[in-house]
Amino acid sequence: MTVSTTTRNVVLVHGGFVDGSGWQGVYRELTRGGCNVTIVQNPTISLSGDVEATRLVLDQQDGPTVLVGHSYGGAVVTEAGTHPNVTALVYIAAFVPDRGESVNTLISNPPPGAPVPPILPPQDGFLFLDRDKFPEAFAGDLPAEDAAFLADAQVPWGVDALAGAVTEPAWQSKPSWYLVATDDHMVPPPAQRSMSARAGSTVAEVAASHTVYVSQPKAAADLIMQAAAG
Repeated sequence: MTVSTTTRNVVLVHGGFVDGSGWQGVYRELTRGGCNVTIVQNPTISLSGDVEATRLVLDQQDGPTVLVGHSYGGAVVTEAGTHPNVTALVYIAAFVPDRGESVNTLISNPPPGAPVPPILPPQDGFLFLDRDKFPEAFAGDLPAEDAAFLADAQVPWGVDALAGAVTEPAWQSKPSWYLVATDDHMVPPPAQRSMSARAGSTVAEVAASHTVYVSQPKAAADLIMQAAAG
């Protein structure tokens, strides 16, 4: 699929515990399809800081832009997506907060029987996942070596990022798309479906882990291209 409208710019926002390098496969798919792609390296220390980092990248875009977030990145794009360059939002196994909500509030009441992410107690204001449980919880469909690398390359996730509340949800005024990862052990699929329904998103589903954007980059890129095509 190639972009058929003027929306050729795509900005990708990563989630917690990882950095932007995981988007490489999606980046390749999108650039082959004719998109101009920029990846935000948000610090994941606070929601406000990550929104600022994302808006700096959006300022650099030369026109209409699709803004994409994975996991916690969904909270970032929900807040940053009011930027005038943003024409569409895409959520990849992501949180979709409403006004006044944070990731903390969205995970406070998990669905019955949902897997509990192996998040360790905070250390100096930052969170990590249990290294030994990381592969199964976060990257269950990646090769063992790749999952182990992600576990050992964890980025500290600030508790202030989880607690940051959205003030003006961009999905209330802009169209959105959502990719549900049906084998996700971090953000329960029922929660993904509920959040995407509330946002009125166009939804696609794929059998994948939380790192669906790494394991199935074409599925993620195809949905982003749909958003770009309007």
